[in-house]
Amino acid sequence: MAYQISDECISCGACEAECPVSAISAGDDKYVIDADACVECGACAGVCPVGAPNAE
Repeated sequence: MAYQISDECISCGACEAECPVSAISAGDDKYVIDADACVECGACAGVCPVGAPNAE
């Protein structure tokens, strides 16, 4: 399953810069991952300072 970003997101943008397929973008109150584009590589989870991206 594609990664999703939880409400713990602090909108720092670290995950967006790390995503190799540009599946992450800024949402209204947190960053969001396009499930259709996500390749489940986990790069976003590896750089997030609060552990917001999780495989769902």
